[in-house]
Amino acid sequence: MRITPQRLAVAVVVTISVGFTVSMIASVLWYGSALYDAIMIVAMAGFFVPHYLHIRTVLRGDAFRGFPAALLVQAVAAYAPALAFGSYWIAPMAPILMGAVLLRLRFTLALPIMGCAMALHAWVFTTVPGGGLASGFYYAITVFVTGFVIYAVTRLVVVTRELERARADLAEAAVLKERLRISRDLHDGLGHSLSAIALKGDLARRLVERDPAMAAGELEELVQVARDAAQDVRQVARGFREMSLTQEVDRGTALLAASGVRCHVNLAEIELPKAAVETLAWGVREGVTNVVRHSRATTCSISTSRRGRTIRLEIVNDGRVEGGDGGNGLAGLRERAEQAGGSLTAEPVGDSGFRLVMEIPAAPPTNAAELADTEVTA
Repeated sequence: MRITPQRLAVAVVVTISVGFTVSMIASVLWYGSALYDAIMIVAMAGFFVPHYLHIRTVLRGDAFRGFPAALLVQAVAAYAPALAFGSYWIAPMAPILMGAVLLRLRFTLALPIMGCAMALHAWVFTTVPGGGLASGFYYAITVFVTGFVIYAVTRLVVVTRELERARADLAEAAVLKERLRISRDLHDGLGHSLSAIALKGDLARRLVERDPAMAAGELEELVQVARDAAQDVRQVARGFREMSLTQEVDRGTALLAASGVRCHVNLAEIELPKAAVETLAWGVREGVTNVVRHSRATTCSISTSRRGRTIRLEIVNDGRVEGGDGGNGLAGLRERAEQAGGSLTAEPVGDSGFRLVMEIPAAPPTNAAELADTEVTA
């Protein structure tokens, strides 16, 4: 049988309860009368039934509600039989009761009650015949230690269960995050590649009779784009993907040219960390894909600039991007920008233009000149 934390906690509580009371029960049964036996049975039931209910409620993770009537019954069963059995009845009962007090009540109320119980034990077992300061101190400490052991063991089970639940939630969140990453990377990467394949295939089809040599060149480029797309898929699956800003700009320029869009490129000469370069590269890829697939642009400009500690990527075209694939592509790109500590803006310009702006923080400037809001062009 597998030993779970809950079973272990129950075993510890039962061991404490049995160990503390077995000597007293044996004494009552051996030296007592039928009346004493009946009083003991009723008192034990009144004590341990509420105690069981308290432990079960905590282990189940339920909240206590209403007036603590069960705790009051347990307290009466812990102290009232002392009138018949003497002070040694409360010796094992009060420490166990303090465990229930700590579990059932708030600490602001439970700790003063425990302090009173400890003071009562210290006084009783110091003044009883054969008692003394050492005996009083021992029984007072027993109240404190036993109460907190029962409380700690029971709460440990609850905390362990909460940690297991949190770990399961984190694992599920990690799986969901990985799925979203793969979905986003496949969408952003394959969308660009498939657009290039479609354009080059259409161009090759139109050139196959008029200029076979040029058509063959377009087909070769189409095959290379398909191979690059396959490589991108493998990298996405492995979670390893390196993006280059200059390469994406070159690919984007070629794709725009193949679709009949004149492109002007103006990149600032800026040294950027790898993460910033990849984020900007994704911005170029998604921006160009939107221009090709969702607009009737004839011109497009791609530029980067530095303003203080912010890097700005701007893609502007003269054809309104209808929707701009905003449901997936721009949403994923905005998420990438926010993860890099930046922002993304996609908005119409003028009567028929469209502008995509991504701003992300750059590496800290290395000299005073870089602090100025200047634009360094290639």
